[in-house]
Amino acid sequence: MGTTDTGHQPDGAGEKQSAPRRRADAERNITAILDAALVCFTEQPQASMTAIARTAGVGRVTLYAHFPSREVLLEAVLDHTIALASAVIDTAAPNEGPAVDALSRLLHISWHVLDRHRRLFEIAQRELDPAVLRQHHDQAMSRVEQLLIRGQQEGAFRTDLPLNWLVTTVYSLLHAAAADVNTGHLKQNTVADVLEATLLPALRPPQATVRRRRRG
Repeated sequence: MGTTDTGHQPDGAGEKQSAPRRRADAERNITAILDAALVCFTEQPQASMTAIARTAGVGRVTLYAHFPSREVLLEAVLDHTIALASAVIDTAAPNEGPAVDALSRLLHISWHVLDRHRRLFEIAQRELDPAVLRQHHDQAMSRVEQLLIRGQQEGAFRTDLPLNWLVTTVYSLLHAAAADVNTGHLKQNTVADVLEATLLPALRPPQATVRRRRRG
C-alpha cells in the first residue's frame, strides 16, 4: 500500500522557515524606530512614544517591545548616532601625521558631526545621567585618548596632568560649545576654530606654552 503525500510539513518546519523572516522584520522595525526617534527628538524634543511610533510606521506594541521606555529608546538613538559619527570621525585620519595636526583635524570633523545632532545631545544631557551619557561616548572618545597618548609620546601634549582629565577636557568643551550655539552665545560657523584655539594651547606642555609666549 503506497503512501500519499498530503503536502503537510513536519512539525516545526513552518516555524523554522519563518524565524529568519521574523528577525528581518524586527531589524527593519528597529531601524525605522531609531530613524524616526532621531527625527522626532531633534525636531520636537518632547515627542511622545506614540508620536515616534507613528513616524516610524509601527504600532505602540511593537515600539515598546523593542524599547520599553523613552530613556531606553533615547540611549539606543544616542548609540546609533555615535556609531555613525565614529565612521565619519575616522575620515580625520587620527593616526596619520603629527599628533597636533591630527587633533586639529579631529576637532573640526568632530564638531561638524556634533553640530548636526546637537539638539539630540542637548536632550540626552537633560534626560540621562551624566555618567551614563559619558559612557555612551566612550567609543568616540577613545580615538581622542589614543591621539593624546601619541601626542604625549611625541612631546606635543602635556604629561603633567592625568590622561583621563585631558580627555574629559576635550569632551566637555565640545559639548559646551554645542550648548553655547544652542543658546546663541557662540556663532555656529566659528566653533571649530574656537575649539582649536582653546584646546591646543591647553594641551601643550607648560614649557612649550611659555616658550611660545616669549617668542611672541
